[in-house]
Amino acid sequence: MPINNKQIQKILLVGIIAAIVVLFFVFDLQQYLSLEYLQASKANLISYYQENPVLVLGGFFLIYVVATAFSLPGAIWLTFAGGALFGLTSGTIVVSFASSIGATLAMLIARFLLQDWVQSRFATQMKTINSGIYKDGGFYLFTLRLVPVVPFFVINLGMGLTPLRAVTFYWVSQLGMLPGTLVYVNAGSELGKITSLGDILSAPLIGSFVLLGIFPLLVKKILAYIETKRSKENG
Repeated sequence: MPINNKQIQKILLVGIIAAIVVLFFVFDLQQYLSLEYLQASKANLISYYQENPVLVLGGFFLIYVVATAFSLPGAIWLTFAGGALFGLTSGTIVVSFASSIGATLAMLIARFLLQDWVQSRFATQMKTINSGIYKDGGFYLFTLRLVPVVPFFVINLGMGLTPLRAVTFYWVSQLGMLPGTLVYVNAGSELGKITSLGDILSAPLIGSFVLLGIFPLLVKKILAYIETKRSKENG
C-alpha cells in the first residue's frame, strides 16, 4: 500500500517530536527547570536580562512556546522564571501569550496526527463528544483551564481530537489560563518565599478556580432552562 503525502508528513513530524524529546533528556535540560536552580540563579539571570533584554525576552518566549507545543516537562518552572526575570506585569504578558500559542500548537499537532484515527476508530463514542463540543466546547475548555489539577498538556492533546475550532481553543485558553498564570508569575517574582508548590496552590485557591470555571457553564444552563420553560408556557 503506497504512502501518501499526509502519511509522510506525519512520519516526519513524529520523528521531529521524538528527536526533541530525546535531546531534552540526553542533555539533561530538566535540571534547569527546578525551584532550586531558579532560586540559585535568579540574580545572574536578572543581570543577564538587563544586559540583553531583547535576546533574553525573545529566547524565553521561543523556549516556552517549544516546551509547551511538544509537551515537555517544566512549564510551571518556566512560568516561575518569567516572573523572576520580567516581574509580574511583563512576565504575565509574555507567559500568557507563549503558553497559549504553545498550547494551540500542541493541540494542532495532536489533531494532525491522531484526530482522523480516533474519530473513525471510536465513531460512536466521539459522536456524543463532538455534539457536546459543538454546543458547549468553549465553556468546557474554559472550566478545564481554570482547574489547575488537570494537566494542561492533557487538555491540549484531548481537545486536538475534537472538532473544536483552533481560534476558539486559542482565545479561551488564553483567557482561562490567565488567573493561574498570574498566580505562578507572581510566585516567581518572589522566589525567595517559595519552598514548594504547596506554598502556592492551597485547597481554597484550587476551589476558587473550580468555582470560577464552573460559573459560566452553570449560568448558561440556567438561562437555557429558563428559555425552555418560557417556550413551553407560551406554547
